[in-house]
Amino acid sequence: MAARMTTVARIWRGLAGETRAAEIAEAAAVLPLMFMVLLGIFWFGQAFSIYGTITRAAQEGARAGAAVPQCTTCTVASGSVQNASNAVQAAMAAAKLDVTQARYPVPLPTVNVCSGGSASCDGTSSNVCVQTGIQLSNTASGGAGVCGIAVSFQYPFQFWLPFTSLNKQQIWLTATAHARVETQ
Repeated sequence: MAARMTTVARIWRGLAGETRAAEIAEAAAVLPLMFMVLLGIFWFGQAFSIYGTITRAAQEGARAGAAVPQCTTCTVASGSVQNASNAVQAAMAAAKLDVTQARYPVPLPTVNVCSGGSASCDGTSSNVCVQTGIQLSNTASGGAGVCGIAVSFQYPFQFWLPFTSLNKQQIWLTATAHARVETQ
């Protein structure tokens, strides 16, 4: 009986030793891939967070630009472009994003222009594209249409994943927001 137990113990030790080596080899192959996936999840979450932040900044800019009182026969209030640019910069600074990295969207957004509106980007003081007097509603149904303001810009983001070519590639996140202008 004792000889049989030593044989079983010897076989068990041999299997346990082989299993440990196989587990170490599997862990060496799987752990780097698992860390790459976890880092990818983190960086995609970071990109999504920045996208949400710049979208909210564009919405704040559109609200601020549209809140300048305008008469129904006037074209654009004088301070709406500056208010929109300042609101975008303030929202980005509050979120700890570098305001200087924002740039005009490429290509420029295509919009339908109301009378007296501008399809070109105003906002020379910043890299934010503010389009005033744009048509927000469809006039095909016979209505007069609603004019408003559009704010758009791009912000860079770069992934940092080891062992990939994504480290050298920068993507541009685009934020666009529209708001109806307030009339007196």
